[in-house]
Amino acid sequence: MKMTVRFRFRAATVGALAVASIAVGLARQTPPPPPGGQRPGGPPAGGRQGGAPFPRVPALPFPKEARTFDTLAGPIRVVPFVSGLVSPWSLAFLPNGDMLVAERTGQLRLIQKGVLAPQPIAGVPPVVSAGQGGLLDVVLHPKFADNTFVYFTYSKKGERGNTTALARGKFDGQALTDVQDLFVADAWSTGSAHFGSRIVFARDGTIFMTVGERNDRTRAQDTSHHAGKVLRLRDDGTVPPDNPFVGRAGVRPEIYSYGHRNMQGLALHPDTGAVWETEHGPQGGDELNVISPGKNYGWPVVTFGREYSGEVITDRPWREDMEPPVTIWVPSPGLSGLTFYTGDKFPGWKGNLFAGGLAGLSVQRVVFTPRGLVGRETLIGELRQRVRDVREGPDGFLYVLTDANAGGILRIEPAPPTSGGR
Repeated sequence: MKMTVRFRFRAATVGALAVASIAVGLARQTPPPPPGGQRPGGPPAGGRQGGAPFPRVPALPFPKEARTFDTLAGPIRVVPFVSGLVSPWSLAFLPNGDMLVAERTGQLRLIQKGVLAPQPIAGVPPVVSAGQGGLLDVVLHPKFADNTFVYFTYSKKGERGNTTALARGKFDGQALTDVQDLFVADAWSTGSAHFGSRIVFARDGTIFMTVGERNDRTRAQDTSHHAGKVLRLRDDGTVPPDNPFVGRAGVRPEIYSYGHRNMQGLALHPDTGAVWETEHGPQGGDELNVISPGKNYGWPVVTFGREYSGEVITDRPWREDMEPPVTIWVPSPGLSGLTFYTGDKFPGWKGNLFAGGLAGLSVQRVVFTPRGLVGRETLIGELRQRVRDVREGPDGFLYVLTDANAGGILRIEPAPPTSGGR
């Protein structure tokens, strides 16, 4: 038995989107287990029943040859563009079409005319490269042509463990200079999980930055620190005076929204300017959200995910006073880098949203009409690549960053017409 939950969105936030429907199983509302940990009718307590945790499908080596695939919008060609990267996390395009690539191990790499420069870019500060930590997102300042500022997030060591920091430096074509931390999040932990972190410049020049809850779910609802939050900063790292919690006791003024888990996708809608975000659920429940100022996105009070053991986290997947997701994924593909397609090379993809899938070994395409969400499509799953980032290039092609088995960059382009036809 299933029910349909209809989520209504405020027009000021998402523009033309009105309703997205999500079918969720009533099975998640199973009552808690009786003493001893066994559910009525379930397997014996402690029984493996096929093994736990459920094994993941392993990624394949980075492809060596171009391949063509059919999609709902027409055939595409996937071309190996650059190989030899080590745990790449994000990429940014320079004005001349060259690329900066952040490797989680702490190196910033330069790709010139499709060739990986042999030496890393100098000037990156020491990073905590452990677990999910390291050198994370990299973006250019909107006025990069004038100020040459490159912004990046990274895992920073301190007296209380490690946290997520935002830094900035000037790029002279070979090295970063004048590097400084602009903001160091109060999200300290001795663990090595859920740092986030993505950054995006809004139209007004402010920066949105995600910080994970550091694998401590109690912190997502606690507004006295930055873990499990989307932050909004000026481009110098200071607090914009119109942030929703400025002047409120017990709330950090940098906070824009809270109640988040591990946010690894962030993008600006090309038409509305709204900030869209993806975050990892636990076992199921990966979310796509539209971020509104001052709102609570529910983790862990409400979630469509379960514990990795299969146990229910909460019997309330939504609540009226908390923001619902636009859509969810069950099982979790491990959503990562996010982009809206605005180019002309793929007319059938115009305005669509693309998200990387880590555990899902794919790219997720999300399609909207003026009335709302209409469907999703899984792309390039046959290649079985852990997709960490997806970016639209200045040439109108999609570039896909993969981070397993000698990571690299794939370019997605329209497939050439077949000769002769049928």
